[in-house]
Amino acid sequence: MKTILFVCVENAGRSQMAEGFFNRYAPKGFRAVSAGTRPAAQINPLAVQAMKEAGMDISAQKSKIITEDMIRDSAKAVNMGCMDRAECPLLFLNNPIDWGIQDPKGQAIKKVREIRDDIERRVKELVKNLEYSR
Repeated sequence: MKTILFVCVENAGRSQMAEGFFNRYAPKGFRAVSAGTRPAAQINPLAVQAMKEAGMDISAQKSKIITEDMIRDSAKAVNMGCMDRAECPLLFLNNPIDWGIQDPKGQAIKKVREIRDDIERRVKELVKNLEYSR
């Protein structure tokens, strides 16, 4: 099983949504995991709400700290975007994909939905590229 690692600082919004979408659309033999450098105490409630609206429940997912094993064992790593350069997971990744997606933290639900839709589009594109590169 190949792992795609989605990372952001708090692992509470963007990377959690990406993990959910990737696991929905993943090609055979792939799975997603997400993590952060400073995991939050809980998943962003508006991210959970926006994903429920898209037919996916991520409420049971938990924020996790990124580990060396996660980095080493990932086939690809996707950095969701860094607002805090001092704790940016991008610093720890080898040859990452950097999406530069705005953080949903503190945003209105309308903006969180836009971020969700952008993440879903990018995940579908990533899945398509993985399927072509087999």
